[in-house]
Amino acid sequence: MSDDNINSNESKQQTHLIFSYGTLKRGFPNHYLMQQLMDQNAAVFLGPYCTHESYPLVCGPYNIPYLINLPGSGNRVKGELYSVSTQGLARLDELEGTRLGHYERLPIRLVEGGREGNDGNGAVEAEGYFANRSFGEGLWEKKGKVGMNEYTEYEGQEYVAIDKRAKGVRIVDEIASFLSSD
Repeated sequence: MSDDNINSNESKQQTHLIFSYGTLKRGFPNHYLMQQLMDQNAAVFLGPYCTHESYPLVCGPYNIPYLINLPGSGNRVKGELYSVSTQGLARLDELEGTRLGHYERLPIRLVEGGREGNDGNGAVEAEGYFANRSFGEGLWEKKGKVGMNEYTEYEGQEYVAIDKRAKGVRIVDEIASFLSSD
């Protein structure tokens, strides 16, 4: 077997820990993708987790949830942890628009159980999708520096799926418009 085949097989078997705090969670509109990945053995649900540190979690245009990379601000955020294959990660990156400047996949430290009271024993290093740095802090300020500790069914009811949004308008342009409005 050539080195290329070995490296290719290793990348297929490599997994990534991904923290989901919004529409990818069970019971929310984009969970269909996680479910497809699980059905294809490209993802495994590991359970409820909570951020070790506080982070801002706010909703932007279309009630899209955004975790903002400002550790120490906001709340400890509840969500779910998944182990995802490299191929599955590419599909998540596409959905989250990482190449389009919508989200950035960054490291995040979590504690098991989704309980805020956990002091960090058994903390896990994972990755999460954060609002792109080009607008994240501005979104936090626009929301009056008031965030949530969990994206719930209440917020999810107001979420507008991509196929229901204005055609031909990039979400980052919608965010820029939102941030510049009074």
